[in-house]
Amino acid sequence: MLEEGSFRGRTADFVFMFLFGGLLMTIFGLFVNLVFLGQAFTIMLVYVWSRRNPYVRMNFFGLLNFQAPFLPWVLMGFSLLLGNSIIVDLLGIAVGHIYFFLEDVFPNQPGGGRILKTPYILKAIFDTQDEDPNYNPLPEDRPGGFAWGEGQRLGG
Repeated sequence: MLEEGSFRGRTADFVFMFLFGGLLMTIFGLFVNLVFLGQAFTIMLVYVWSRRNPYVRMNFFGLLNFQAPFLPWVLMGFSLLLGNSIIVDLLGIAVGHIYFFLEDVFPNQPGGGRILKTPYILKAIFDTQDEDPNYNPLPEDRPGGFAWGEGQRLGG
């Protein structure tokens, strides 16, 4: 949902979020002696999605109703109930919060600005060119192969 919502048409920005999150998690993972960061990465994505969709209602196993911003915390609590270490979840939440703050909060503050800017090389590789508004596809490329809606009168 994050890819199809916040990042629709912005593939390079999505890849940059992955690279930024992966780099930060690797650095922080060294300090807490974590090697496998897949779950932390998933929690980071969940955190960013949940903060960008604050009014979405969630339901956890039919027992707990809450709003989306609480989803990472609910997942961390469930991890704790299962007896897992919450360090991995906290790492994902921390990195997700750093990304969310730098991308969505800080630029909207007085005197703030965008610190995270997607490098041009990523935009050149991943983002597609805008479609030409004057492009007229061939009849075989149009739906049904007919010129629908071209204003031709019936019976006249």
